[in-house]
Amino acid sequence: MKKINFKLLIIFISIATLASSCVPFRQFEEEKKRRETCENDLKNIKNQNQDLSVKVTELTSQNTELKNRLIALEKDTSILGSSLRVMSKQYDKINTLNQELIAQLEKLQAGNVAETKKISGQLQLTQEELLKKEAALKKLEEELELKKISLDQLKDELTASQYEIKKKEEKLNELQSILNRKDSVVQALKTKVSNALYGFENKGLTVNIKNGKVYVSLENSLLFASGKWNVDSKGIEALKKLASVLESNPDINVLVEGHTDNIPYKGSGDIQDNWDLSVKRATSIIKILINNSKIDPKRLTAAGRSEYAPIDPSNTPEARAKNRRTEIILTPKLDELFKILETN
Repeated sequence: MKKINFKLLIIFISIATLASSCVPFRQFEEEKKRRETCENDLKNIKNQNQDLSVKVTELTSQNTELKNRLIALEKDTSILGSSLRVMSKQYDKINTLNQELIAQLEKLQAGNVAETKKISGQLQLTQEELLKKEAALKKLEEELELKKISLDQLKDELTASQYEIKKKEEKLNELQSILNRKDSVVQALKTKVSNALYGFENKGLTVNIKNGKVYVSLENSLLFASGKWNVDSKGIEALKKLASVLESNPDINVLVEGHTDNIPYKGSGDIQDNWDLSVKRATSIIKILINNSKIDPKRLTAAGRSEYAPIDPSNTPEARAKNRRTEIILTPKLDELFKILETN
């Protein structure tokens, strides 16, 4: 009877330990979807950034075409104005000649009838030419007025085009500025992490920037014994230094991913395979970060990738050693960028 009670006690303790340490699968899925949404949003932002650049180029080309049209129209207007002045002078000359002929006609009315007819004929021709010049002058004035209207419309279009280009450029510059600040934040974060973990780099730990995020990769030899999930003293020391950096940078989200090799894990109890082992190792690291800093747990996510995200797919001892690792992925929050996109 005593032996049975002792076994029940062991089972009860194992269940309680597992329930308190594993991250609920549903919470992990939600965090994963949120992370994928952020990555997709960032990709869409970069695509939108490229679309805006193309739009600015198109608008600039349209602006150049409008300017060329404006120059051509101003040239036509200048030519028409010159023609109008020439026609006006011709009109004045013809009108003066007409007056002179009328005066001559009046003087010769009592004289030679033939000369009078000749002068009358010249006067008629002069009057007809004068009427033609008046009609041509009126038509030229109408064309000039239409050119002026078209010129004003073209100036309005040019002004609107320049305004639209300016607004697009302002938005593009604003988005580019935020992306540049994000890249600067990521680079500064990498420098801080590298400085904090200086003594551990090239000793089972690497720090890199990838896809706009800082990746801290720790080989299992620095953290865990084979098949175990308790972090050893060297690994705890490195994680404490990392925790101090994360505590002083509250705008950074943290994803801890556990990875195993492709050798099946033959466990017992609740840890039965590589999936369980990778999740258990990730949660162990999460707890060390929380217990050694004031990091808000809402910023942290634990995930197990088992053997399905290898660095080296080769089936060799060296490749398997590379694949047995834990990656701590640091991602800057993009709230400011999302607010700008929502307002536009």
